Amino acid sequence: MREALRLARDAEAAGEVPVGAVVVVDGDVLGRGRNSPVGRCDPTAHAEILALREAASAAGNYRLEAATLYVTLEPCVMCAGALVTSRVKRLVFGSRDLRFGGVRSKFRVADSELLNHRVEVVEGVLAADCVELLQRFFRERR
Repeated sequence: MREALRLARDAEAAGEVPVGAVVVVDGDVLGRGRNSPVGRCDPTAHAEILALREAASAAGNYRLEAATLYVTLEPCVMCAGALVTSRVKRLVFGSRDLRFGGVRSKFRVADSELLNHRVEVVEGVLAADCVELLQRFFRERR
C-alpha cells in the first residue's frame, strides 16, 4: 500500500486526482498505475486499470487469479468490473469512495453473488494516509 500511496502522490504532482494502485503476485509487483485520465485524455485511465493492464502484460495472461490489487481509494464500478473480469484474487484499499465506490460504498460489484467471480475485499489499510492525501488535494482546489 505504501507503493500505491507513492504513485498517488505522483498523480497529484501531475494534477490528477491522487489515486495509486499496485498489482502483486507472490510478493512481486507486476503492475503499477496512477490516475491519468486528464493527462492521457482517457476516461478509463484510472490507477487500477493501468496497473491491471501492466500486470496482465507482464503475466502474459488477462487472468490474474493469484493477484492482489492494492489501491488507495475504493474502486469505481468500472474498475470493480475489471477486477472481476481479470479474476483478481484479493483487493486491498485504503479509503472508501462515498460518492462513486463500486465495492462497498454504493455498489458491491467485486464480490457480488450475481457474477462468476468474487474478489476478496480488505478495506481500511493505511486509510488515514489515503484520506488525508485526497482531502488535501481537493481542499487546495476549492
